Amino acid sequence: MRNLLPENLLKLAGVCQFSLYIIGGSVRDHLCGFPMRETDLDLCAAAAEEELLAAAAQCGFRVRAVYKNTGTVKLEDADGVGYEYTRFRSDKYVRGVHAPSEITFTSDMGIDARRRDFTCNAVYYDIARDAFCDPLGGMADIEKRRLRTVAPAKKVFGEDGLRLMRLCRLAAQLGFSPDEECLEGAREHADLIRDIAPERIFQELTQLLLADTKHAMKDAPYRGLCLMRETGVLSRVLPELALGDGMKQRADFHDHDVLEHSFRCVRYAPPEIRYAALLHDVGKPFCMLRDDNYHAHAEEGERLTKEILRRLKAPKKLTEETARLVSLHMRDLDGKMKESKIRREIVRDYDILPRLFALRQADFSACKDDLSPAPSVVKWQAILQKMIEEGVPFALSELAVNGRELQAAGVPVRKTSAALSDLLRYTAGNGERNRKEELIARAVSLFKEEP
Repeated sequence: MRNLLPENLLKLAGVCQFSLYIIGGSVRDHLCGFPMRETDLDLCAAAAEEELLAAAAQCGFRVRAVYKNTGTVKLEDADGVGYEYTRFRSDKYVRGVHAPSEITFTSDMGIDARRRDFTCNAVYYDIARDAFCDPLGGMADIEKRRLRTVAPAKKVFGEDGLRLMRLCRLAAQLGFSPDEECLEGAREHADLIRDIAPERIFQELTQLLLADTKHAMKDAPYRGLCLMRETGVLSRVLPELALGDGMKQRADFHDHDVLEHSFRCVRYAPPEIRYAALLHDVGKPFCMLRDDNYHAHAEEGERLTKEILRRLKAPKKLTEETARLVSLHMRDLDGKMKESKIRREIVRDYDILPRLFALRQADFSACKDDLSPAPSVVKWQAILQKMIEEGVPFALSELAVNGRELQAAGVPVRKTSAALSDLLRYTAGNGERNRKEELIARAVSLFKEEP
């Protein structure tokens, strides 16, 4: 492992008058055989912050922050690589709350290890000695691909409700399985996730949905979602979605219930649309309980998606785009929509069309685990190709006329925007219509002021 570390860090460890350790995910990932990331390495030792700061100053490190109450120092070396140092300590918590309520510093590595979450994250690497220290048997758990808590599971989850999400996220990213005690402890304390700030839940859920992008573990997001369901965390974080568990669908279209279908849609979806894949049918349980059918679930799904993502404090852009994809995922499902209407919809939704096609394909594949091309996507892609070949404009900037030219021809300023939008819809039907004279004539006839 030593050969993988930045030279600046090796120099710092050599200057320190105490043993300096790397702890956490970078050590775990190295022992798993995954590539180790050099950014934001977590360091620890029994030394006080002042001792570390003195050594860091000798090596040209910049101090970004010092938090004496937690024994934490944030550093940056001359190459811009960041490090976070934390002094050995033990923590006490108010039940379920993420931040510790009381901190006691210690020189005992075993005590420091037991304040962490899982044994796989409690293996220490002594930089100067090039040796691993394993006070809790984490190396054996890594070898067995097992998630085991550093103390009795009920205590670990009872201290910090965010560990419930970390359990599911790590299981997804690493391909690890929790042991039975860990699983039972998570089930018993699932309610504590309600005490965690929505921003932290959103962060963990996002990492879970993108878990396969970290270590390329097959079916990683699906694995994490199944563990959220199994522990009961899902029903607390996404109760609207969890209502679909066991809710049957038409056997001629679906092999899975509503929730399992949603999980499988995530399985088949590319990373950029994972939230849309997860929530695309979130309106189904609502509609079934209200109307005893799934009609209008796309419309209700759009509303619920906005409510869910706003509740989780998700970025506005993600929220709006995801809700929009959810609202559109059922369009032309039966293949009966006329080409003229499809053309208009392609132009209207051109900015998200690749993601919409990807969602429809994932939805189709999730119905019966069928990886063949989705018929509706094939149909729309063929029409899109025809439109491209015709030279159909997909944006106002591609029209053969602009607003100033329309105004010069007599279209009032206040009607210019509506006129341009009409022309974009008009040219969607045939790219040959995108000629300046024809467009001006149409706009003038439709939008000129009445005498």
